[in-house]
Amino acid sequence: MDTFLAIASRRDERRYLPGPLPAATVTRLLDAGRLSGSLRNAQPWLFVVPEARDRVEHLSTAVSVPANVLSAGLVVGILVSGAGPVLFDAGRAAQSMLLAAWADGIASCPNQIVDEAVAREALDAGASEVPAIVLSFGVPERARDPESLDAASWSARANRKPLDEIVRRLR
Repeated sequence: MDTFLAIASRRDERRYLPGPLPAATVTRLLDAGRLSGSLRNAQPWLFVVPEARDRVEHLSTAVSVPANVLSAGLVVGILVSGAGPVLFDAGRAAQSMLLAAWADGIASCPNQIVDEAVAREALDAGASEVPAIVLSFGVPERARDPESLDAASWSARANRKPLDEIVRRLR
């Protein structure tokens, strides 16, 4: 899939078919995060994959919409450590995973952490590790064909502010 088409057509999806994702898909998504850029190649992230149901349930209580995590076929918590723009780097890794998932027909959604203490516990975070985001992935309940429209059409349909409202050009 064309990169811009993937960006334009991707939407956060919160309804997944039941069941885990195939191991090869999980590896591919995690590798997409690993390959992301980071300041000075520090790679300040750790991708935590809770596999035990009780751990997933515990983690779900730390995010704003628990159902996203509870119904997912794969959950990934991103922990960061170190100095500098580590949260930005976590965002870069997360976006790479989300786009890789979409390119493979997998739906996904970033989940805001609302209880850091619970997230730290559920993700077994070390003293210097900070929970940045929780990602949920799954086979979409409702299939969407990103190639049914071109990138410009997806862009026009997006619920986003127009460029002239969010771009300031300085001369």
